[in-house]
Amino acid sequence: MAISVFDMFKIGIGPSSSHTVGPMRAARAFCLELEEKGVFENTSQIITQLYGSLALTGKGHGTDKA
Repeated sequence: MAISVFDMFKIGIGPSSSHTVGPMRAARAFCLELEEKGVFENTSQIITQLYGSLALTGKGHGTDKA
C-alpha cells in the first residue's frame, strides 16, 4: 500500500486532527465495506468503543464528532 504526503497530512475537525482524521477514515472504510457487502441499507445502529488516547481525550479533541 503506497502512502503519499497527501495521505499523511489532512485537516480535521477539532483541536487535534490526529484524533479526528483517523476515526473519520476508519468510519468511511467501514461504511464502504458495509456497502460492498450489501448490508449498509439494512444497518440501523453501530456501537463503537474507543481505546487508548482516543478514549481518554476523545470528546475534548473532537473524536466523538468525527
